[in-house]
Order: sequence, then C-alpha cells, then structure tokens
Amino acid sequence: MALGPRLDLRQSQQLVMTPQLQQAIRLLAASNLEIETFIGEALEANPLLDSGAATREDDGPSGEPDDIPREEFTADQLMAQGAGEGDAPLDIDVTALDRDRDTGDGAGMRDAEWGAANSGGGDFSELPDIESTRAASITLAEHLDAQIGALACNPREEFVARHIAGLLDDAGYLSADLREITYDLGVDMDCVEDALEVVQMCDPTGVGARSLSECLELQAREADRYDPCMKALIDNLELVAKGDIARLKRLCEVDDDDLADMLRELREFDPKPGLAFAPASDDAVVPDVLLTATEAGGWDIALNEDTLPRLVVNRSYYVELSGGKPNAETQGWLKEKLADAHWLIRALDQRQKTILKTAAEIVKQQDGFFRRGVSDLRPLTLREVAEKIDMHESTVSRVTSNKYLHCDRGCFELKYFFTSGVGSADGEGASSEAIKARIKALTDAEDPKKVLSDQKLADLLNAEGFDLARRTVAKYREAIGIGSSAQRRRSKKLAGLV
Repeated sequence: MALGPRLDLRQSQQLVMTPQLQQAIRLLAASNLEIETFIGEALEANPLLDSGAATREDDGPSGEPDDIPREEFTADQLMAQGAGEGDAPLDIDVTALDRDRDTGDGAGMRDAEWGAANSGGGDFSELPDIESTRAASITLAEHLDAQIGALACNPREEFVARHIAGLLDDAGYLSADLREITYDLGVDMDCVEDALEVVQMCDPTGVGARSLSECLELQAREADRYDPCMKALIDNLELVAKGDIARLKRLCEVDDDDLADMLRELREFDPKPGLAFAPASDDAVVPDVLLTATEAGGWDIALNEDTLPRLVVNRSYYVELSGGKPNAETQGWLKEKLADAHWLIRALDQRQKTILKTAAEIVKQQDGFFRRGVSDLRPLTLREVAEKIDMHESTVSRVTSNKYLHCDRGCFELKYFFTSGVGSADGEGASSEAIKARIKALTDAEDPKKVLSDQKLADLLNAEGFDLARRTVAKYREAIGIGSSAQRRRSKKLAGLV
C-alpha cells in the first residue's frame, strides 16, 4: 500500500475556558487579602474603575451609571459554564486538566527523632511559645557576621567562616559538604574545618552543626555537661526516640534517676537554635466571614468588608471621553475597558454571594459545633453542601479554600468543617475531629498507674456510642501526636508521676 500525505477533515467538541471564566475561577478561590491586591492592580490598569465608600444616588444598584451600556453576562453564568474545571490556559481540552490535589510535606529525620524524644508521647508543653519563634530584626547570617570577625585568627579563616554562615539553613544547620566548600573557595580542608569551628563558637550555641546529635553536643559542651554518660545518650538518640530505657541505662551506665535527669537536661537544649533569627510572618489571619449570635438564638453571617474596597464605574471620566467625539481607536479602547469594569464588578458581587451562601449552609450543618464545641462537630462532605446550595462540588471546594470564618470559638478555615466520620449509636455518625478530641481527653485524664491501651480506649468510646475498632483508635491517636500506652507509661514514669 502506498504511503503519502493527505488532508482530512474531522469534527470534535471541546469546552474551553475564556479569559473571563479563568479569572472568575481565580477570584472565587482567592482570599479577601488576595482580592484586595487584585483590586488594587485592576484600579491601576483600568481608569474607568474607581473605589468608593457609597454608591452615587444617580448610579445603578451596582454603583454603575444608568446611562452606560452594560454587557449581557454575569459571573453566575460564567461559573455555571465552568463547573468542574480548574485553572488552565486557553484552548485546552478540559478532560486533560489535572484534578485538585492536597499535598503535605514529609517530616525530616531531625524533627522525627527530636519530636519523639522530646514529646514523651504527645506532651507539647516543652515546645517554644509563639513569642520565642517570631522573626528577629536581623538574619542569622548577619548575627553571625558580627561575631566572626572577633573570633577568626586571620582574614582567610574569617572569609571562609562568613561563607559557611551564609550556607546555614533557617534552623542553623550546615547541609553543604565540606569538600564542596573547599572546591568552591579553592582552600584546603584544614582551613574549612577551622572556619567551621569559628562558626560553631558563635551565639546561639549549636549553629553550624551538621546533625542533631552534633547540635546537642555543642550545647552540652557549652553547659559543661558533656561527660561520657551524656555522650552515650546523645550518640543514641534513636533509642531515646523509641523510648528504649533499658538499653539506654546499659549504654550510659546510669540508674533510673540519673537517666531521668539526663533526659530533662537534654530537653532543655534547643534542637533548632537558628529559628530565633528565621524569617517569619507576623501577619494574623484575617477572617473572610464573620459569625455572631443574635438575640433570637440564630446566627448573623456577614462578609468582612474591611478588606474589600467597593468598586464603581468612573462616570465622569467615561462621560468626558465619550462626549469629545473620539476616533475609532479610542472608542474601541473605551468599550473594552467599560466591559472589563462591568464584568469585574459583577464577578466580585457574585463571589460575595457564593461565599455567603456556602458559609450559611456550613453554619446550618455544623450548628452544634458553634453552640457546644468540637464534640458536636458532625461529618460533612463537599458534596452535601453542594447539593444543598445547588452548586458544583468543585465550586464549593474553591469557595472554602483559603477562607476563614471568625466566631466566638475562634477563627477557623472553612475546610475545617469538612471532616470524615464514623458510625455512632444515633445513626448520624461522628466527626473524626470530635473523636480525636475525645481520645485526647481520655488520655489526659488517665491514671498514670493504669495507662489506657488502644483496645481499652476503643471499648470506652464504643460505650459512649462511637463505633470504632482498635486500629481506628490507634490511627486517630497517632494523628494527634499521642504516643502508645507503652510510650506514655515510660514518659510518666520518667516524669515521676508513677
């Protein structure tokens, strides 16, 4: 059979997203602070847009002059067309779009080892408070630079030490290989090692370490507590994480009291000394929805309009341009900017209505939580809310992303109210968050001499009406950072509670 080029005609259907639709989807998923930034950029780009605190008396209901032509489409129609699509470029088959995914970062070995050794099975009392982890006015590298000059023996060593200080991560650790530093700077290994010692002599103690054990070793030496027993303990942090007390006593050649004292001293060291100078954001979460109780026993739901400037069409500028007999190019530009202004005002108005509609349904479904607390948080899915408010599930997902609700119990992300559930005696089911809270309450109140096993916790929860298996209890217990019964027993024994 002969082969050759030919032309074929084919018909196919595909749904593409217009620029307006893509922008509507982005607006719906954006928070109030992101919307504020977007509006600021829109005001600079479109002279027909203006921000005003109130609508003019001669303007329409959306702050637009009655004599200005309006486009015959709304954000409602745009969102209905795009139900189920994600952000994508133009002319792309929506079937090829990836679905939204939730991602999570894995915990590093340093955090895992120290967390297990320091928490004692879910005790977070040793963690630093918020004030101690706030960003400093200078960076860690700047703080070290001010000290290196007085500690270095010669300019060459000072230069290498400053270079090493710039390679440290936010926690104060050096992840770069010393051989790479020698190659990059063209110096010998002895010079790099001497420069590293200079960095490790700086404040805060522990910076410049290449591992968690080296960081703790530097702090133990500074505290004059690095004896053979403490060295053996620091060299076997994996046993501390596992709670293997018997092997630790043999390796350190100490008794129970001495080991308990050594562990308490170990917990006083800072596993991440550089965090005091790490960049951090001091911005508090700004709620998008405000919920207050009414005297009649209901709820008043409102958007936080303090972060949402009001947009109107600049009537005077439009009349000035259109009344001067502009040429065809100016008329085309004016029509384009007017259409953009109309669409943005309608899209923002529709966004507010969608957020309020979704938040009202969430409050209705989780009424028990707002009145009595997390124990009454019921299982809820995006599909349930979407069906109630007659919207697509993907639209509800975007509405609840990066949005926060403020009530008397605090500030919560709207996603918080969507939880999986398990069966209960009343048939309605119980939220996983409510079960986690109940497990924590039971373990906090347990007798130190009779630590509750996972099976015992499951029996107690089943007696309260929760249909839970032992493995499910273990999964929830681990999710909230509570150790096993053996770990809790060892930690309470070391703490002198038994």
